[in-house]
Amino acid sequence: MTHSALRTRDMELLVAYSRDRSLKLRNELIELNSGLVRKVAHQLCRQCREPYEDLEQTGYLGLIRAIERFDPKQGRAFSSFALPYIRGEILHYLRDKGTTIKIPRRWQELHGRSQKVCKQLRSELGRIPRDGEIARALGVSYREWRECRIAVKNRSLLSLDATVTQQLDTTITLADTLPDVRIATHRDQQEECSQLHDAIGQLEEKTQTALELVFLENLTRKEAAKQIGISPMTVTRYVDRGIQQLETLLQVA
Repeated sequence: MTHSALRTRDMELLVAYSRDRSLKLRNELIELNSGLVRKVAHQLCRQCREPYEDLEQTGYLGLIRAIERFDPKQGRAFSSFALPYIRGEILHYLRDKGTTIKIPRRWQELHGRSQKVCKQLRSELGRIPRDGEIARALGVSYREWRECRIAVKNRSLLSLDATVTQQLDTTITLADTLPDVRIATHRDQQEECSQLHDAIGQLEEKTQTALELVFLENLTRKEAAKQIGISPMTVTRYVDRGIQQLETLLQVA
């Protein structure tokens, strides 16, 4: 699949997920965007002592957070939106672990040289130099300079108010990337309701009807029996059998 096709598929899934918060759609989105997690985990792994696998697993939590909070109507690229959340989640993990980001000696020297270079460029250009201009003046690749700058910026334990990314209309701080307990609880409830709905759909029609009348419409067994046209004892049998079947189905799910 081409890069363009992947982006199109990504947006299709994100739009679908904004309408239907199903676990299946979310898992597809996680798989499709796993490269973003690996990219950030590799970058930060070179700057700390934590195992790559731990950083990668933590990064997936940030990816899930981004998927939950992304609004397709805003028209922004998902990758640009998700990277700060992935990075923020990993940095928060490192912050809690008390891990200080290591700076390679070469990058320490590069950062030292950059101070003078930035000052010269500001004087020549009359503005703050861009990363590409600084990299050229230092004689290194744009990518290496960016990694060096980010590493230096994050080498100490971070405040939750630290800016993870600055966009045109908003600033995302480290605190913004942290889990919202209410969102997580609501999502869990949605998933449980979805699983229950699917399980009920697998029951025979009369059992479904009995359960819905008794538990959703709060009718007594006698009232439910009158509405269905059967005896209260039969309603009780349907309800008891339905509960047992649901317990079995939900355990499998």
